[in-house]
Amino acid sequence: MIEKHKQCHEKLSFALLGYRTTVRTLTRETPYMLVYSTEAVIPAEVEIPSLRIIQKAELDNAEWVESRYEKLALIYGKRMNAVCHDQLYQNRMSRAFNKRVKPRQFIPGQLVLKKIIPHHEKAKGKFSPNWQGPYMVHRVLTGGALILAEMDGEVWPKPINSNAVKRYYAKVANITELYMQKREEREEEAKQREEEDRRREEEERQREEEMGRKDEALRLVTSDIESLNS
Repeated sequence: MIEKHKQCHEKLSFALLGYRTTVRTLTRETPYMLVYSTEAVIPAEVEIPSLRIIQKAELDNAEWVESRYEKLALIYGKRMNAVCHDQLYQNRMSRAFNKRVKPRQFIPGQLVLKKIIPHHEKAKGKFSPNWQGPYMVHRVLTGGALILAEMDGEVWPKPINSNAVKRYYAKVANITELYMQKREEREEEAKQREEEDRRREEEERQREEEMGRKDEALRLVTSDIESLNS
């Protein structure tokens, strides 16, 4: 056990020994075996000799060297088996994952709802809705990206990931009502902009008239002063 974080460097060698002498699920072999073609001798086998330690102790030097050569000759086959097990394990994991995946396909014209991200400006608390919309799919891009459009036809400038949207099912009457509502909102916004523009134009015209009157008054005062001086 590590009591303080300052002791980590003292226990690192033991952690590496445990990792290198443990059978990996991907390869079904230990990393030590794939490098040296033999299993490592752990400290416990030094204190209590195991069967393989006893057998090796009975061999002379020539027999031990011959057995090592034989194991080294088979190391490439073990490494190839480890690569095959790795690929099979990855394929098995991908199949298990793909069973739970439900592919979703979108086509232009479908109605979708957009997820409100927590850091989005429209996320106002846990009791606020999690989806906004509906929107219409304007274009489907490669890689699962979509370009959405408002119900009145205004296209979004930026694409959005399909993981952040879901299908919206509504009746024809509801779609017509939504379209008319969006259209009325756009018309109301256009009217407000027009009124704002007219108000600014009126203020600008009044400002110009005021400046004109001031200039005229200044001109009259200047002419009177000149006539008095003459």
